[in-house]
Amino acid sequence: MKKSILTLILAFAVTCSFAQDTDTYKASLKKMMRVTGSEGAYKGIVEQMMSMSKKQQPNVPDGFWEEITAEMNKNTFDQVIDRMLPVYKKHLTEADLLGLIAFYDTPVGKKFAEKSPLIALESMSASQEWARQLSEKIMERIKAKGY
Repeated sequence: MKKSILTLILAFAVTCSFAQDTDTYKASLKKMMRVTGSEGAYKGIVEQMMSMSKKQQPNVPDGFWEEITAEMNKNTFDQVIDRMLPVYKKHLTEADLLGLIAFYDTPVGKKFAEKSPLIALESMSASQEWARQLSEKIMERIKAKGY
């Protein structure tokens, strides 16, 4: 009986510790996503989806779109955090997240967070051009070999 009670107490303590660790990790992840600008990016996705849906459904009144946009924006970030939590936990420790937060709180970190969307957009164009040129070279080689 003593062994069963001790096992139960130990299991409860581990569960509480795990929940607490998950809560602090989640809070750190949320802060990291905020300081990197990810929160705004996800809200922007909701806005884009609403705009596209509105264009596809022009007969739906504006009031509906305002209502559903407000509803979606209310808990979008928390939903994203809940879905991202296991992914980040798999690859980064809470100490890693805290290090990222510390970096993004520096002037260069803030600048990087601000410029990252522009860098990503411009990088995508550069990557597409590189892939196009690579494809052309492959096709030239195929033709040169007579395939």
